[in-house]
Amino acid sequence: MEFVRVLPVVISLLLLAAHFFRAGYVVLAGVFLAMPILLAIKARWVARLLQIVLVIGALEWIRTLVIFATARAAAGQSWTRLAVILGVVALLTLLSAMVFQGASLSRRYRLHPNRL
Repeated sequence: MEFVRVLPVVISLLLLAAHFFRAGYVVLAGVFLAMPILLAIKARWVARLLQIVLVIGALEWIRTLVIFATARAAAGQSWTRLAVILGVVALLTLLSAMVFQGASLSRRYRLHPNRL
């Protein structure tokens, strides 16, 4: 059942891997592709690291949205659909960082030891 709870994290990391691979950053794509393996380690630092990575990933999606939308607008092309899609992906990535705050995963990764 925990796999279902971390599925948004895995999807977000895989989308970031695909994004960086398409941009030509193969090593960085490989790092993001391997990150879901960290979920097997039951340690606080894993959850915090992934939360930081996902927040930075959401910022990367927003940066990409701005760059692509600006380029499309300058070319006289429609940019609304692009903005909606990348905005949703950025939101999904940002919300994925929050899954560790749920009771089950918070317990698994020992995020609040004094509450347990």
